[in-house]
This record gives sequence, C-alpha cells and structure tokens, in this order.
Amino acid sequence: MEEKEEIMLEIGKTLVSLDLAERYFCCDLDSCLGECCIEGDAGAPITEEERKKIEEILPEIYDELLPAAQREIDEHGVAYVDEEGDLVTSIVDGRNCVFTCYEAGGMCHCAIERAYRQGRIDFCKPVSCHLYPLRLTEYPDFTAVNYHRWKICRCAELLGRREGIRLYQFLKGPLERRFGAEWYAELCEACEAYLQEYGK
Repeated sequence: MEEKEEIMLEIGKTLVSLDLAERYFCCDLDSCLGECCIEGDAGAPITEEERKKIEEILPEIYDELLPAAQREIDEHGVAYVDEEGDLVTSIVDGRNCVFTCYEAGGMCHCAIERAYRQGRIDFCKPVSCHLYPLRLTEYPDFTAVNYHRWKICRCAELLGRREGIRLYQFLKGPLERRFGAEWYAELCEACEAYLQEYGK
C-alpha cells in the first residue's frame, strides 16, 4: 500500500481528505456560540441558483434580520463577488453574515435555517454552510473535499472525540445532500477500511 501521506480517498469524481476519517467532530454550540457564522473576512460561498432561492425566501425572514443586515441587503443585495471571484453571502461590518441572528447569551443562529426548521421555507441553507467545516474546491476533472481546521472548532473536535463521532459521520446529511446517498455509502466503506488498516 502507498505511504499514508500520499493516500487520498477517491470516491467517484472526488478526492477526499483523510481528515474525514481520522478527525473526530461534533458541533458544540454551547461552547463556540456559532462563531463560524461571524468570523472570517467574506461571506459563505453560494451558487447563482442559491442566490435566487435566497432572494425568493427573503420576505419570510427579512424582519428577523439585524437592522444593519437589512440595510446591507437593501443597498447591495443578498450576495456579492469577493476578491477571489466567488459569489458569497453579503456580510455586515466586514464579518457577520447578513443572515446571522443572535439569541440571549450571545449564541448566534442562521435565520434561514431556523425558518426551515420551523417549516416556513423549503430551503435549509447554502450547501457550503451545511457542509462546514468542509471546504470544496472544484477542478476540471474532480472535486477536492477538505477539512478547514481552525481554533474555534477545537471544542467540536473535543466533543466529537468524547462522543466517538468521526467527521464523515457527523456530516452524513450534508454530504448526502451534496453528493448523494450512494456516494456517501462508498465514502463510509472507504473510511472504515482505512481506519481498520491504520487503527487511527
């Protein structure tokens, strides 16, 4: 077998980082307070189709958004093209996604996802948000699936380890949404075979 450093999980037309098998992960919102929705210098990557969908459901959630977010949307729309040429959700004050709302105690949540969970809209949230902390990079012949590791998700790694939940297991729903159930089943088989081989 190849050296571990060279191994990638090849699933269909994707190359998947070994982090999905090796890393433990389970979001710990009580600790991080949803900081991934407010940290960073750009909004969440979205497709043109998702932009149109967000504009469609906007009237349902508009009154729940922060006043500054409403002004940003009124003036510049729900999305913009960032410095790298990607279409991303609009942000407020250089950091907050316009769809971020706050609860008592400082915990933030996504207005889109909340409305979806309440059955008021039929759109969960952008796929890039649903997949986080995974990042997808599209190449001509394949899609790279990588784990974006940063300090605010350290608590999620610790909780995942305590609960025995691997990254690929935690993200079952989002991965099936993006790549399909058959792809995810193949991913599970590859991850389990890798873990059995290396005992991580």
